[in-house]
Amino acid sequence: MRPKLSWNSSKVLPLLAEVRHLQGRLLGSMESLGFDLRNEANLAALTADVIKSSAIEGETLNADQVRSSIARRLGLEFAGTISASRDVEGVVEMMLDATQNYSAPLSKKRLCARHACLFPTGRSSMRKITVGKWRSVEAEPMQVVSGPMRRERVHFKVPAADRLKREMTAFLKWFESERKMDPVLKAAVAHFWFVTIHPFEDGNGRIARAIADMALARAEGTKERFYSMSAQIDAERKDYCLNLERNQRGDTDITNWIEWFLECLRRALEGAESTIVQVLRKARVWKLINETPVNDRQRSVINRLLDDFEGRLSSSKYAEPAKCSADAALRDINDLLDRKILVRESAGGRSTNYRLASRL
Repeated sequence: MRPKLSWNSSKVLPLLAEVRHLQGRLLGSMESLGFDLRNEANLAALTADVIKSSAIEGETLNADQVRSSIARRLGLEFAGTISASRDVEGVVEMMLDATQNYSAPLSKKRLCARHACLFPTGRSSMRKITVGKWRSVEAEPMQVVSGPMRRERVHFKVPAADRLKREMTAFLKWFESERKMDPVLKAAVAHFWFVTIHPFEDGNGRIARAIADMALARAEGTKERFYSMSAQIDAERKDYCLNLERNQRGDTDITNWIEWFLECLRRALEGAESTIVQVLRKARVWKLINETPVNDRQRSVINRLLDDFEGRLSSSKYAEPAKCSADAALRDINDLLDRKILVRESAGGRSTNYRLASRL
């Protein structure tokens, strides 16, 4: 059963072919990296996917906790001893269910379990919500809004709760039974259709992106992820919201949405080449450092410096993410200076700044 949605194939198919070519080229490139480097690239992509999918909804997750939780669940040696909060563990479990179990059928039970993972306390911020069930009539009327209180902008009104059983039955049947549609195209359509039905009180965006990731994993036939669609969407968040809203307010022709989704996916695939470069650098750096292993606090901060650390590293910026005292931070930093892993910045000022040594 197909959704009551349509698109212009002459516009969509050339983009789809281009994306498919890039997927094949990326998977071929990753095959040449070797097992350990593929694991590191997979971990980096999955970590970005979890963090950025939440960021799109305005939620900030601890990157070290996310990375540690994913690594532990996948049995990777990068796990370390960092413990994750219930919220982080729940989001990680939800996202990994989509990519690691991509071949298992999508069902109401799985979707409700994913929703329960997102809201382990039964609350969204300070608001109590219905968890693990379709939204109820009591939650009506429901609208998708953004903006500050009393100045909210209404994007669209979602289908009434009494239509959810019928709508979601049709969606799930289509997602599993439509075999002729390319799974990449299905990812675009499923994302739009699910988030428009809006079956839960909250968390629909993150679950929609997980469903799209599931379809993309089916398209590639692998649990390994070497790019993050959510990270690319987060980078283009304004256009993402505008394209969703424009098509939700329009008729049943979603050509513009599919075009945008495929173009966004193309940019995510093209950007994966920089991930490969970053993974190779990290592997080289850790090979040097691990000759004399560092402690978990030092490992966490070094990984941040190798990834996307913003600004300059000072003892206070070290202490906060490492969750240690200023004295412990200074001891760690001095140890890394002695081992020529960090060097002092030449610029002066009230506080001393540090960076990774250029030899790394």
